[in-house]
Amino acid sequence: MASIDGFPASFYSEPGVLGMLSNGISAFLVLLQNFGTAHTGVAPQGVENILAGVHLILIGGLCQLVAGLLSFRKYDHLSATAFVGYAALWGSFGATRIYFGALSMNSTMPQTMTANMTLSNDTTEIPVCYLCRSLRESAIAGLVPYILLSSVLAFCSATVNYIMPFVFGAITATLIFEAVGLVSGSWSLVVSGVLELLILMFAIYGSAALLVKGLTQRLALKGFGTPLFNVLLLGTPSSAKNQSPGAEKKKNTKYAEPMALGYLCDTVAPFIFAFYSFGFMTSFGLGVAWVSINSAAQLFSSYYSHLRQDGYHTTKFGFHATYWLIKAWEEFLASVLIVEDANVTSGRNPMVGDWFFVVAALVLCVGSLSMDVLELVHNILFLLLTISTIPQIPLTDYYIFFGVACSIFTAASLYGTFSRLINTIAEKLLIPVGPQPVSTAQLKRVFNWSRSTETKEELTIQTDQASDALFYLVNGVAALSALHASVNSTNPSFLHLTIPGVLISGAIIQAYVSRLKVTGASQFGSVISSLYVAVWATWTWFRFAGQLLQLSNEVAYDFTAGAIAFLVINGFVIFSATYRNLVLVFLTATMEMILVCLLLSTLQQLPYQLEMAMLAIFSIICLYGAMASLLNGIFAQRLLPLGPALFKEQIKQDRQQELPCPLANSKLTSGLFKIAAILEKGGVCGIPTDTVYALAASCKNPQAIENIYNIKDRPAEKPICICISSVKQLAEAKPPFSPLLWEFMRNVYPGGISCIVSKGDWLLRLGVGPAFDRVGTRDSIMIRVPDHTVTCHLCDITGPLAITSANPSGEADSTHHNMVIDRLGHKIQGVLCDGETNEVVASTVVNCLSIDEGTITIVREGCVPAVQVREIFDRVKGTTA
Repeated sequence: MASIDGFPASFYSEPGVLGMLSNGISAFLVLLQNFGTAHTGVAPQGVENILAGVHLILIGGLCQLVAGLLSFRKYDHLSATAFVGYAALWGSFGATRIYFGALSMNSTMPQTMTANMTLSNDTTEIPVCYLCRSLRESAIAGLVPYILLSSVLAFCSATVNYIMPFVFGAITATLIFEAVGLVSGSWSLVVSGVLELLILMFAIYGSAALLVKGLTQRLALKGFGTPLFNVLLLGTPSSAKNQSPGAEKKKNTKYAEPMALGYLCDTVAPFIFAFYSFGFMTSFGLGVAWVSINSAAQLFSSYYSHLRQDGYHTTKFGFHATYWLIKAWEEFLASVLIVEDANVTSGRNPMVGDWFFVVAALVLCVGSLSMDVLELVHNILFLLLTISTIPQIPLTDYYIFFGVACSIFTAASLYGTFSRLINTIAEKLLIPVGPQPVSTAQLKRVFNWSRSTETKEELTIQTDQASDALFYLVNGVAALSALHASVNSTNPSFLHLTIPGVLISGAIIQAYVSRLKVTGASQFGSVISSLYVAVWATWTWFRFAGQLLQLSNEVAYDFTAGAIAFLVINGFVIFSATYRNLVLVFLTATMEMILVCLLLSTLQQLPYQLEMAMLAIFSIICLYGAMASLLNGIFAQRLLPLGPALFKEQIKQDRQQELPCPLANSKLTSGLFKIAAILEKGGVCGIPTDTVYALAASCKNPQAIENIYNIKDRPAEKPICICISSVKQLAEAKPPFSPLLWEFMRNVYPGGISCIVSKGDWLLRLGVGPAFDRVGTRDSIMIRVPDHTVTCHLCDITGPLAITSANPSGEADSTHHNMVIDRLGHKIQGVLCDGETNEVVASTVVNCLSIDEGTITIVREGCVPAVQVREIFDRVKGTTA
């Protein structure tokens, strides 16, 4: 097993190295082009621009995206938000360069383009053609919101250290002069180049400081660990009564909070739309690229909300990304059609797909009633935004209404980015977000009439999928958008505008939902999502593109075979849905009728009225399913019924017949000895703890510990901790701990806190022995003493156990033994079944290596809040002084 002190491990433990290097190198690429342009007076063209754009996407985009994703797993709120946000910026900037380069290579480009790409001195006006002016306007529209957001990130980073503020501040100033350079002379490019050189210098120093820290495990170079000012100076912590207890419990704080990233993306997209709606952009060709890349970044905020078991933000940010993508491509197609066919401008009026966004926005408003005022206001403004895009609004007023709504939404999102980021960094409510609009008890009373009498276990199985609401929403959007094709079936010109609504929501975003289902250990959910990806993609190709391309009858008959295959497969899905709930049964049954309509359309025998009715019913079912899944997930209770499973007992019997590994009952002594025997023989087993389920291997079998890495696909540089039964067992090994450390351990053990301490020969006396080099790092080890009778008794039987969370690496923790069986049962040798866990998050990890110097570090906040850990430490330190 690789040590955390190895060079590759530093990039995992300190992803800021990769993130800042990506920013520095990207700035250096732009610097070279800017200085070259200022020196020669001619901007780069053709292949040079394309290569620069590709490098910006690969280095500033993809590499920095990796750094952001690693920061999310490292519980680094600021770096995670900043790196993913800047990845979208550099990716969009690279796309702009590629766009410019491709146009300059186009043989049909106007001859004036070369002149337009030439910068003269400050006093000479730059000649601008229509196409080049449009590109510059689009680039400015994308840069301005990032200037605002980058300034926010620079300010927030000043509360963490004093290197990142200079990096982010230099990026802010660079973006300002890059925007000026698009409309002004070469002087602004020179200033921008100087600032980009500063970005490179700051990034190199910051990366070196973090790299040395990762290698030596200490702050050898200054810059990190000491902020420019204390974040607590920004305000007085509030009482935090605004958060719903149920919603807070669902958050898995193993990962950094992605809310700030979601708000950041909700700042960029509406600003670009507002810029376009008010007439500052003459074309949306480049704008669609910026919005698409930004929406992809917003999907990552939805993804990490899912990993935190936060169904509300999973749904919200995933749905917002869907909305921005659809609106961007609809606007792009509409602008093309308006140029090609003036009669199409009136074709926007009968579209009905946008109405689903309006109703879905109302659902989000209801879901946010238990959050805070900021969340509710943000959703209300999103509702206003969806209303403003209803195509029934006359075209003369459409863009004014839409532009105003986007402007207000941008301002609210910018404030949301700042408040969420500061509050998560401080772990206190310093920036006001308002109280909880409606109490949890009041909301439960409103929906109390529909509360089901299902058992707790059944409720857990059906509501632990944080992506259920998003699954229903994307299918509803696709269905109601497809309804437009039936309404205007005789006019193929209208079909262009319907393609994004069906293809993006039904296929592209639903493919993302299918991935969420796999992450959440829902095999059936991933199957149905994957099937409907194929259905809506086929629907788009045949019903829309097929008519536009005027496919022959022979090709249509090929689609007939495909429609029949879909009918058969969906029949099995209907049967499987009977083991889930009634809403899913109705949904799949209605989809069967829609597939019948698809089959009839391939035979040119389609009654459009039947198809319209089925699509409308399907969208209504999706709307109710989204509302029920969202509310039930937020409150972890059955507030709106989804209906019982039609076949419940039989599936349990089948489950018992197809168990992938031996199971043992934690309530039986024989079950405990059964798992202990498997561990003694070198097996790996899933066991319960006081937090979430864990994979365990005996420290007497080093090979079993190595097997855990293969079972989980866990990176080799991530160390594994040990679990013991009590502090008494630790004391018998006589480790050379200070009185302060002993007292701290006695106050936190047993419980949901893990302590990192120095390694030593005392581990051999503890019983770790053969596994000494397989657990912890070279110099440290993390110790768990769970507050769980079963686990402690198992440790008394087997000796110390090497444990890690029982989930595929990077995915959500397992909170029920069924989740362990479903996800890892085919890879492990046994599971100790104990039902549902008391917690939904892992333990809080505390670094105690510097405790004798009077400091501890919260490596990961888990089930025990960081504030409570520090209170315990301060109390212990006061008593032992």
